[in-house]
Amino acid sequence: MDPSDAVSLYSCSFDKCEETAQWLLSHTMQRPKFAIVCGSGLGMLAEPLKNQESFSYAEIPNFPSSTAPGHAGQLVFGELQGKLCVCMKGRFHMYEGYSLWKVTFPIRVFKLLGVEILIVTNAARALADSYRTGELMIIRDHINLPGFSGQNPLLGPSQERFGPHFPAFSSPYDQELRALALEISESLGYSSFVKEGVYCMVGGPNFESVAEARLLHMLGADAVGMSTAPEVLVAKDCGLRIVGLSLIVSKVAKEYASRESASREGVLEVSRTWAAPLQTLVTELVSRIGPSSLACSGAL
Repeated sequence: MDPSDAVSLYSCSFDKCEETAQWLLSHTMQRPKFAIVCGSGLGMLAEPLKNQESFSYAEIPNFPSSTAPGHAGQLVFGELQGKLCVCMKGRFHMYEGYSLWKVTFPIRVFKLLGVEILIVTNAARALADSYRTGELMIIRDHINLPGFSGQNPLLGPSQERFGPHFPAFSSPYDQELRALALEISESLGYSSFVKEGVYCMVGGPNFESVAEARLLHMLGADAVGMSTAPEVLVAKDCGLRIVGLSLIVSKVAKEYASRESASREGVLEVSRTWAAPLQTLVTELVSRIGPSSLACSGAL
């Protein structure tokens, strides 16, 4: 196979990302340092942004369309606590039929826009027995289950202009930012419902069987969802610093007699009901990250 064919099959070309970044830079004067990815039903995380400029995904060159319920499909630029941010009101998923380079395309574009810190959020289901609906989990680490079968957004020829082809992944979620999120949680009085744990990504779109839930829990996962890991892989490859936050929207049934039952409608309803503390935590986190914390080693 010709290398250029491999790029088209498995990964996104630098030129496509640059085309999209240049289009955005020509349509807004804002130059964000923070990017926020909103999980299912969590589009309200963009609401506090001031001086908003919003673009539909449909009008942005090379951007996929967001088809999942609870994902508005808008890219919002604005100012949060004096910091310039870009916010994805709606992400892309494997279960929508997108290849992983499409799922993660916006992250590479953010790198080219000058973003240095990625805040990625999701609606997750609890595997840990101690977790309750409405609690928040700061992601310490993740299990990328699709990656075990070769589903990885870094597949294909090396894209050295973004980052090394074999990034180290012993610490994908920035330790300093995780500690800051925990410190802020304590100051806000959130300690009783903020955890730190391991997130597991599955492909979806079905929710887990009892046997699958038991296996994931045995592997060390505290919560499970259908996103996040691919974006984090690419963000780490691009040299971004990452903090991940999960809103626990339900318990996963690990017993056959359990009455726990998941539904897409239930996920969205719980997200809307319990999103306020997450919104506050994200706002305070952006506020507290100073210029020294923004120092970031990039590959470009």
